[in-house]
Amino acid sequence: MKPFWMLLPLLSMLAGPVNATDGMIALKSPHNVKTTLDRFEAAAKERGLNVFLRVDHAAGALKVGKTLRPTELLVFGNPQGGTPLMECAQGAGIDLPLKALAWQDAAGQVWLGYNDPAYLAKRHAAADCAVVPSLQKALAGLAQEAVR
Repeated sequence: MKPFWMLLPLLSMLAGPVNATDGMIALKSPHNVKTTLDRFEAAAKERGLNVFLRVDHAAGALKVGKTLRPTELLVFGNPQGGTPLMECAQGAGIDLPLKALAWQDAAGQVWLGYNDPAYLAKRHAAADCAVVPSLQKALAGLAQEAVR
C-alpha cells in the first residue's frame, strides 16, 4: 500500500487543492465555516460517530475583546477507531478523540483540516498500526462530504 502522502495529488484532483503541513490535511471548502463544520458533523453522526464538543474559537476571542476570523473545532470519534490506535501506542490517546477544524483565512477562503492518522501513528511510533488506513479512509470520506 502506498503511503498516504503519495495519494495527495489524487485527492487534489477530487476535491481541489489539498494542503498537508506537519500532518494536517486541509481541503478548500466552497461553504462558510459554520456550514462546512455542520456538514462534517452531520456526516460523522450518520456514520455512528460520537460528537463530543464543538468550539467556536471566534466567539471565544470576542469574550476577551479580540477578533478572530471564523474558526470552529469539532471533537469526535468512537472507540472502534480510537481503541485500536491506542492498542498500538497508548500515548496516542493524547490525540484522541479526533478533531476537525474549519477556518476562514485572510483571503476569505474557508478550509477544513484534520490530522492525518498516519502522522499521528508515526508521532507515537506506531506507523505500522493496522487501523491507520481505515482511519485515513474514514476521515477523507467525511471531509469530502463536508466540502462538496
